[in-house]
Amino acid sequence: MEVVGGEVDYTFVIQKSLVLLLCVVLSWKMIVYMCNLLKIEKEPIRVLVTGAAGNIGYAIAPMIARGMMLGQDQPMILHLLDIEPASKSLEAVKMELQDSAFPLLHGVFATTNIDEACKGVNIAIMIGGFARKEGMERRDVMSKNAVIFKAQASALERYASDDCKVLVVANPANTNALILKEFAPSIPEENITCLTRLDHNRAQARLAEKLSVPVSSVKNVIVWGNHSSTQYPDSNHATVSTKTGDQPVRELLVADQKWLKNEFSTEVQQRGAEILRARRQSSALSAASAACDHIHDWFLGTPKGSWVSMGVCSDGSYGIAPGLVYSFPVICEKGSWKIVQGLSVDEFSREKMDDSARELAEEKALAYSCLNV
Repeated sequence: MEVVGGEVDYTFVIQKSLVLLLCVVLSWKMIVYMCNLLKIEKEPIRVLVTGAAGNIGYAIAPMIARGMMLGQDQPMILHLLDIEPASKSLEAVKMELQDSAFPLLHGVFATTNIDEACKGVNIAIMIGGFARKEGMERRDVMSKNAVIFKAQASALERYASDDCKVLVVANPANTNALILKEFAPSIPEENITCLTRLDHNRAQARLAEKLSVPVSSVKNVIVWGNHSSTQYPDSNHATVSTKTGDQPVRELLVADQKWLKNEFSTEVQQRGAEILRARRQSSALSAASAACDHIHDWFLGTPKGSWVSMGVCSDGSYGIAPGLVYSFPVICEKGSWKIVQGLSVDEFSREKMDDSARELAEEKALAYSCLNV
């Protein structure tokens, strides 16, 4: 340190400090530059979207291409599939994706041939199915979707990559996933899931609205069972982040227990029908967003201390018959999911969970009878 006349020369000290700081900054920039030179871009993941010319397909394709599903460093190639009558609309979706110049989108392939669509895919998002029309019997709808998903399962079995992960969105989602599992035996059953994240997101959003908090403050709601009106939105384990820590939702809504038990569940269960009445079309944007959330958390992991709802193959947890595709609370890490164990289930919840399981067993029997299984 320079000392002049017994005093510290602060000008000298500042100059030396600035030189040192400059050296550190330049060194860091050099390190970053070298790391970028060595950085190897990830291989593109092939993502199949069936029903890609429909409303949900049109909504989800740009979400995937922007990195909302797989992250901002994961390129992808989209395989878009739809039926022949929708081929022109399908081609238009492809053109719009190309015109958007998404940096992560390394290719778009559009086809009406299921075998071609499934070749080498790592992720399959099954949106295409037969929608129920006015006056149709439940068995007729189940029969048509059973045939569709049997054919799609066979194509995935033959042509998809060995590690292909499947998300079924088309309704009846749980039972369509069950059929796919039956007829694509080489795909591990843990790789076949169905979408109940939309119901989960709806439940989370409804609680946030009731509590007048950001939706990100609410976590650990659960949707048990079928993606139908028998689903059970469960707030018993949900918490809200506050300045003093996580607080149980039921403690914050202690004066609204009747609402939690009745109106809350009904509002979540009937939200899709409410949107259909208002829009004259089924939920598309929210369904696409939920599908992205589902795959994102499955691949990249759930936040520590949080779980999400996924329709997965039951292993007997919580007394649900093994083999049914049922919505459970799960945590995800490195491309795998695990059912959250040890949660308390009260008598009311038990009844609701069993009601949904019975409906799924009935759907399974009906679907299998349609296919003569």
